[in-house]
Amino acid sequence: MTIRIGDINGHNGCYFDRVPEKLVLEGYRRWLAGYDTGSVTPWEMSWALYTQLLGGAEGRRALSELSHFVRTLRHCAACPLSSFPFGAHHVCRDECLALGLIAALQHDDAAAASACLDAMSCPARRAEVREAAAGFADTLAGLRQHLLPIPVHAIEDVLARAGHATVH
Repeated sequence: MTIRIGDINGHNGCYFDRVPEKLVLEGYRRWLAGYDTGSVTPWEMSWALYTQLLGGAEGRRALSELSHFVRTLRHCAACPLSSFPFGAHHVCRDECLALGLIAALQHDDAAAASACLDAMSCPARRAEVREAAAGFADTLAGLRQHLLPIPVHAIEDVLARAGHATVH
């Protein structure tokens, strides 16, 4: 299922140009692609993006947290995680949930974080995914990279539109 980012936050175009959202979305896509392809090239592309946007030391720190988050999320997934190609201006269900989770943790939105976690992780691994996501969210916040909030009703709308009961 394809969701336009403007549909969930009311902003068009500029959302993808914001550094915090780009770090999460493009980082997620590239890191996941490294796992999916078995190639280090997408991971090198992640490194290039993070160091370009954050600098060497800060980029390395944020990339380490992204890696831990994606690895943890992938480990608990009952089915493969979805993503669009790098630079796409649409997001799929899993990308919406990843963005929503990191944004919710940064904005102390327990309802949105819970909705994302319930849809992304199995109950036994929920705390582990939350901890990894919180580490990434906190690191980005510490680097002054704050995502726009994504309200719980937008997350619920994404889940309703997705129309499948896949649980990661």
